[in-house]
Amino acid sequence: MCQARVYLQKDGQNELIAEEVIFLEERDDGVQLSTFFSEPQFVSARVHQVDFLKHTVVLVPEGEHGH
Repeated sequence: MCQARVYLQKDGQNELIAEEVIFLEERDDGVQLSTFFSEPQFVSARVHQVDFLKHTVVLVPEGEHGH
């Protein structure tokens, strides 16, 4: 199985906000994350980086630009 860990970049640090994410949907106002056993989670952010080898996604808060 290839679930991902999702981080939110804040003040130059990556904060883990979700584990075992199986589906990510980018929307106009943010990102919806889904796992097997939890309700979908909505984050007001946008995708900054995806690392397929490490199974990680880094989001940045909506309106901020990642480095």
